Amino acid sequence: MATKSLDTKLERILADPGCGDFIIADAKDADMAFGLAAPGKSPEMHGHEARFRTLQQYRDLIRANVRQGLVDIMLMSASTSEVLTLHERIFDDSHVTPAIRANDTTDVWLATGGAYPQQPSKPFRSATIDHAMCGKVACEAHERKRGADLGLYSVTFNNDVALDHHALEQYKAFRLEAEAKGFRHFLEVFDPNAAQAPIEDLGRFLNDMIVRTLAGVVGKGRPTFLKIPYHGPEAMESLVSYDRGMVVGILGGSAGTTFDAFFQLADAKKYGARVALYGRMINASEDQASFIECLRGVADSDLEPAEAVRAYHGKLQSLGVSPYRPLEDDLKSTLRGSSYSGKVSVAVDGGKKASSGGDAAAGASEFDAMTPEQKVQWNLNRWNRVLG
Repeated sequence: MATKSLDTKLERILADPGCGDFIIADAKDADMAFGLAAPGKSPEMHGHEARFRTLQQYRDLIRANVRQGLVDIMLMSASTSEVLTLHERIFDDSHVTPAIRANDTTDVWLATGGAYPQQPSKPFRSATIDHAMCGKVACEAHERKRGADLGLYSVTFNNDVALDHHALEQYKAFRLEAEAKGFRHFLEVFDPNAAQAPIEDLGRFLNDMIVRTLAGVVGKGRPTFLKIPYHGPEAMESLVSYDRGMVVGILGGSAGTTFDAFFQLADAKKYGARVALYGRMINASEDQASFIECLRGVADSDLEPAEAVRAYHGKLQSLGVSPYRPLEDDLKSTLRGSSYSGKVSVAVDGGKKASSGGDAAAGASEFDAMTPEQKVQWNLNRWNRVLG
């Protein structure tokens, strides 16, 4: 079994947070949320035709990105991990670590026409730890290293004692089971999807809830690292500086401009983030291998964001692939929202300002006035921005 770059980098980061190492995860777990649209638009679609890649094509992209070897983690659904990790063994001779989405809270049930995202998140787990590790309901001790031994566990706090208490009880049960079975996890904390009371400072609220949640968790039960929305330099720096033993990562968010993707990583790293999980940004790119290569250049501080955008367009040109945007437009930044209310946004500053192209900000009173169809669309637009 090959040495995993994730383990090597985590060890170095914890020993020296300023070492420069950076962990990249390719989040190919969208089938746990979007259903048929999860693999992304098919390159054969035309105009506004709703044609998507097949699951087989989605898995082919995973195989290719693992072979490339520039990401450190491949995040998948348990069913995809069974095929690629347990049966095909594609990770045995790779430094890439396989991981599964260990739970699928109701706020990521994004079926077309569904109303789930507008309702307060509730915890739920489709996957089981044993199925991820060995492919059956109960693993023998010697079988636990056959499959994935790392999973993403997600929590969404909505500023409500009953809802958040239940979410934390379920997370506690998962942690205890995971520790007993030798299953590692990283913790994802989303922005509130249906806040039950106003939150004035969303970045501070999330930081405080993370610190409070983990204060009672001892070493063997703690997450390997965190995955959170990037709410800007102040929120990131305050969380990172609070506890140097806690490795903090960001989720990528929606597929904006290429500059957005590269600048967000560079800016988050500057203020202490050491992990980035990019899903939609990678999956929606014109050429995933070229995108990942340039993203790695930014992560390793070999390329500045604007320089990486130009390099990416150069690679597309050499491949004969038409870019979605002219280079000048792809060097622009957009205003990227990441909150339930739409009032808290993170602006990237390294490029020219451009229209966000997203939905208008909607406060709680405006949201209440929407029709059910408008609420569903608003939440789908929000998750298109937020999911990594």
